[in-house]
Amino acid sequence: MNGASFTLFVARAQSSAFPFRDACYSPRVSNRKLYSSWRNLLPILLASAAVGEMAGAVPYPGQRVQPSAQQFEELPLVRSKQNHLLVQAYINDKPAWLCVDSGAPISAIDLHRRSHFRLTETSADSQLPTRLRINGAFDNVAIARSLQLGGLNLVDEPVVVVDLEGSSRAASLMHEPAIDGILGADILFPTKAVLDCERQVLILQMDNEAGGRAPGVNFRGFHGLPMHLSESFNLYVDGSINGTPARLMVDTGAFATILHHAFVRQMHIPTRTTQINSAAVNLKQRGVRVAKIRRISLGKINIVGEDVGVIDLEGLIHNGLLQSSPPVVGLLGAETLREHHGIIDFGTRTLYLKK
Repeated sequence: MNGASFTLFVARAQSSAFPFRDACYSPRVSNRKLYSSWRNLLPILLASAAVGEMAGAVPYPGQRVQPSAQQFEELPLVRSKQNHLLVQAYINDKPAWLCVDSGAPISAIDLHRRSHFRLTETSADSQLPTRLRINGAFDNVAIARSLQLGGLNLVDEPVVVVDLEGSSRAASLMHEPAIDGILGADILFPTKAVLDCERQVLILQMDNEAGGRAPGVNFRGFHGLPMHLSESFNLYVDGSINGTPARLMVDTGAFATILHHAFVRQMHIPTRTTQINSAAVNLKQRGVRVAKIRRISLGKINIVGEDVGVIDLEGLIHNGLLQSSPPVVGLLGAETLREHHGIIDFGTRTLYLKK
């Protein structure tokens, strides 16, 4: 699967260049409801990433829909010390913490938790691939009989099983529980999710055929930016770095805004070392440098004097996007989205920011 960030996590002690904060969360009991017509997106995602041949976008079998009286559901999120937004889910009736990752096309579960959640293999007649290629390596596909998010219950949900050991190790260093998996675009798009990064809430639409906008979201004072959707179901916004046109992937899985080291070097922007390493799914740890950017412009929003991370993004951004026109030069990460009250509307593909 190309163009997938799949959660860029901090792998060493935090640095003052990237502030983090703690959060509290009260578990809640969710109701069981069925929701499955969203699956018309999934075959497209899987077909574009499948290893071997697939006969195109084949509808997933066994779809079931149970009407819900509740049109929207607002789920509270917790911000981890790695600056990830986490939502509590139930996988086969077992509680799980999932990182809400706008940069991940497919939802994933840590391979070390596969047995705990009793995930099953894909069946021979399911027409789903058994493996996907993610960031250059192969990972197995499994099925969760039930994946609950509040009152939303996804039945026979395909997930990719990935190694999140690096994230778990970082969580241990920061004395917090490890995440169990990743909530990706295959769920966020069909539910027309609205992710409020500053208020720390995730609003899901329970009936994807219903109209209307998510309640309780106030866009007054915000500037809306259209997001471009790539073939790999990643979201990008147009902007500029020190006046040079560029695109950034909207990536809540990245702990902070990150720029590609080759672009920073080309722009003759000085960097300094840190004690931070970072990694992503199927990629080795990389040292993070820091650069102070004079101005990041995103529409009418100008971010002045921002400290950003600098790493090699080869292996995370594919399909020639690093060399495209304008080039994708980095990841618009969790810290910048929080500071500018970012709201990601997956239904309208709009990013809202405030000065």
